[in-house]
Amino acid sequence: AYIAARTVSVRALTIGALVGIFFILLYSLRVGNYSDDVLDGTYNFVGAFASKNQLGFVASLGIYFSVVFLAFYRRGRLSLMLTAPLILLSAYLLFVSHSATSMASIPAVLALVTLLAMSKILSRRYRRVIFLIGAGLLVVTAFVALNLGLMDFVLGLFGKDSTLTGRTYLWEQGWNAVQKSPILGVGYAAYWVQGFAEAERLWNEFYITTRTGFHFHNTYIEALVELGFVGATLVSLIVLRTLYGHVSAVVFKTWRAEPVILAGVMVLLLIRSFVEVEILNPYFTGSFLMYYSFFKLARLPVTTRTRRSQAPADAA
Repeated sequence: AYIAARTVSVRALTIGALVGIFFILLYSLRVGNYSDDVLDGTYNFVGAFASKNQLGFVASLGIYFSVVFLAFYRRGRLSLMLTAPLILLSAYLLFVSHSATSMASIPAVLALVTLLAMSKILSRRYRRVIFLIGAGLLVVTAFVALNLGLMDFVLGLFGKDSTLTGRTYLWEQGWNAVQKSPILGVGYAAYWVQGFAEAERLWNEFYITTRTGFHFHNTYIEALVELGFVGATLVSLIVLRTLYGHVSAVVFKTWRAEPVILAGVMVLLLIRSFVEVEILNPYFTGSFLMYYSFFKLARLPVTTRTRRSQAPADAA
């Protein structure tokens, strides 16, 4: 991710993502696998992935990168013709995957990107005012939603209840595990291993016969269990610093498309981090995108080339 952040532009990343996601989704459509969801008991299309949420994540990225490409990098009608198949394919697979997390997060992300894009016409002074007002309204809205039952209503639209189809039980089990090693945790990737009694118990309760590939469905609880409060704090700081860095670049600096795109990526990862674990493990799309966005905030070292002055040749 560090090398990519230094050598690959956001435009190149967007185009590469469009091409890669298109072929991945085509392959998933060709594979055509279905799988039972151990949390809600439904039978869903997963394609070439292990779960509906993984497929939904890639499909939501397909929609997101298509929209930002058309908004910021479009070159005539050809761009629309090339991205239209990916938008349709992503929307279709997102729908058939029944991933409530993905379907709920992508509209919120696109709404934020739209607001950040529209801020281009405003001066930096007005951007700051709108940013402060918007942040305040967001806090108030979240407070009202949690206290007036609006959250349960929204969850009901996606077929969920207040337990998030069993996730809250997993979170409780994770928090109990945190109490045993609160400072540094049990070790990175050391909980979900065969032979560990607590992992075996949860695999058995959720009918995971393969005894692999499970997690607490919350990035921060997963980090607390494996890395303790020290590791979870560091992970949280990276997420918040990256998100704030790109949003503040749009609000307080000269407007550019790149921070808008990466801010949208970080909001998508932030929303999903409360119900999924996609930024802790290596070789995951979410991990790569987060650290790519994080390292994009670092300034490139400035190097100056000095020219050696040549002394005039002595006259013969």
